Amino acid sequence: MKLLLLSSLLALAAAPAVRAQAPATATVKTKVKPAGQPSIKTRTTHAAEPAAVVDGPSDAVIDAKANALTANMQKNLGLSPQQTEKIRVINRRGVDNVETARLRYRTDPRKLAGVIESIGSSRLSAIKDVLTPAQFEKYQRKREEKMGVPNVQGVQGTPPPGLGGGSDQ
Repeated sequence: MKLLLLSSLLALAAAPAVRAQAPATATVKTKVKPAGQPSIKTRTTHAAEPAAVVDGPSDAVIDAKANALTANMQKNLGLSPQQTEKIRVINRRGVDNVETARLRYRTDPRKLAGVIESIGSSRLSAIKDVLTPAQFEKYQRKREEKMGVPNVQGVQGTPPPGLGGGSDQ
């Protein structure tokens, strides 16, 4: 539901920028005749459509996403006012970096995934520095539930072939 709302806001924010780009027209001289002959011929051409200008994501969208993340964390983790402000800054920086990366690497999904993973790691490290150990543990549990990220300590099961761990070696 939140994703739908945020994507709608993003679409509404981008609409005026698209309408503002009208094709430019130019008059081009094609040929000049010597004196005594008919005058100059001209033709009007339309400039080629400009390539889509990639502006950064709008501040309103970034703030909305960061504030939603922060409010959720504040509610679920019981953040103090000082923690809330520090987390808001971390979330805003993370959302801004991810949205910018999505625009920059939209044609290279592998590169995008790597950049987003790096952003997530640095965000997680910054969050860990702000939260208490108990809050961070609760945050990790919620994150694992939501994202399906297994806890490294809790991973069990059969190891992949060739990595050992079995009794037949």
